[in-house]
Amino acid sequence: MGAAQIVFLIGLTSLIVAMALRKNVMIPAVLATFATALAYSGSVPNAVMSVFRATITSGTALFEIFIVIAAVTSMLAAMRAIGSDEVMVRPVSRWMVNGRVAYIVLFVFTYFLSLFFWPTPALALIGAVLLPAAIKVGLPPLGAAVVLAISGQGMSIASDYVIGLAPSISASGAGVPADDIADRALVISLIVGVTAAVLAYFLTVRRRMRTDAVPDADPIGGTVHPPGGVGGTPGGTSAGCSPSPDVAVSPTVTDVLDEELPGFEDDGTRITDRPTLTRAWAIGVPAAFLAVLIYMLVGRFTDVVPWEDGGGASLVGGTAIILMALVTVTSRRSEALEFCATHFIDGLSYSFKAMGIILPVAGFVYIGIPDYSGAILGLDDDATGPAFLFDTVERVQPYIPDNGVFVAFSMLFIGMAVGLDGSGWAGLPLTGGLAAALAPQSGMDTATLAAIAQNGATWTGGGTLVIWSSLVVVAGFCRIPVAELVRHLVVPVMAGLLLATGAAVVIW
Repeated sequence: MGAAQIVFLIGLTSLIVAMALRKNVMIPAVLATFATALAYSGSVPNAVMSVFRATITSGTALFEIFIVIAAVTSMLAAMRAIGSDEVMVRPVSRWMVNGRVAYIVLFVFTYFLSLFFWPTPALALIGAVLLPAAIKVGLPPLGAAVVLAISGQGMSIASDYVIGLAPSISASGAGVPADDIADRALVISLIVGVTAAVLAYFLTVRRRMRTDAVPDADPIGGTVHPPGGVGGTPGGTSAGCSPSPDVAVSPTVTDVLDEELPGFEDDGTRITDRPTLTRAWAIGVPAAFLAVLIYMLVGRFTDVVPWEDGGGASLVGGTAIILMALVTVTSRRSEALEFCATHFIDGLSYSFKAMGIILPVAGFVYIGIPDYSGAILGLDDDATGPAFLFDTVERVQPYIPDNGVFVAFSMLFIGMAVGLDGSGWAGLPLTGGLAAALAPQSGMDTATLAAIAQNGATWTGGGTLVIWSSLVVVAGFCRIPVAELVRHLVVPVMAGLLLATGAAVVIW
């Protein structure tokens, strides 16, 4: 084992330790990239340049992610300016006739809304309209928080099936089609989600339904600032939940919606006198995305329409940008040019806040993958880059049981370990690379192993199992302590992950 490979392995270990300690991983990633490049080339200037090239390389590979987030966020901001976002979800509240039905309605609607808009923006719509209605008919706040976390923070984003960003990140390390990972991740996430939701209902929600009903619940809103997580904002500050008597509320805590999501601030430019237009876009936007979903499914599973691997992100992003422009043009004819630009710039700002930390981490992981390492280390175009990550795995392969079940559950726990940083996606290039390295000897499919790890990382840090993730947003909306929410999620989610991993071994 060469010096560069040893340094890379030390750097990899430092990243995992930092994630486990819930520390920001940017500094370890930058130092590890510098040290690995220095050990490989022996040149300090080249090592310094490699740090920059690693960030550029990862940014080039993952830039599509940032644009899609910006597009969807800017579209929601345009809808929010005319009130279409709330009108879009209000009819669903009529289906909630009792606490049990409300639990199911929240589970299903949160899932589909989060698939298209991501959990935190979707939670803004749910918290304003559906959550008060659910609690009014008898669903306890803890039950509402449990189902929102399982369906939105866990199940929808663990597969990210519509937008397709998580599978794309995993595929960048695994070297397999993103659609293959997405298909497997979808099945796994559904097994985890349904299992967790059923268990949580019988273990937590059902017995509280009788005692915690709030027949005259007022609208609920959270006062939290998310410290991290998919759909949240990594690197934030601490959070508080109110008005529980057990939890102190920080005087500096601000509403996550006002603080982070474009369009929530009221600067006097909202349009409130166009109800026909508001209703039209409340119907038109979901109809357009339903058409997108149908097209994607037809393209993936038939030859009726043309389709290419990973096309979901482009299709969703393009649709969102067009809809943002149309909503703005029809609502602000004389100011459309300025407001379109403002919405998109705000979307980009939110996008880089939410996902920017991935770039240096992915850059370090890419230095160990031959498809990227040559460009990062400044090698000639025809030169083969080093494969530190794969070489490391090959070294330890003799000590790894040649058993698909063992490797599958190992990938689950590795994914959960990298998800401990409270993000869930920062380590996906790493788990994708490990999946590619471990698949040949285990007899398992690379896409399956990557999907298992992706679910482990997202369910943990995306999140449902750590209190320093965007789970604080859910707890804040429902006004319950985030630690109590995690305590009631651990058993259902872990049972679902173990069952789904076993099912994945059997199915694939």
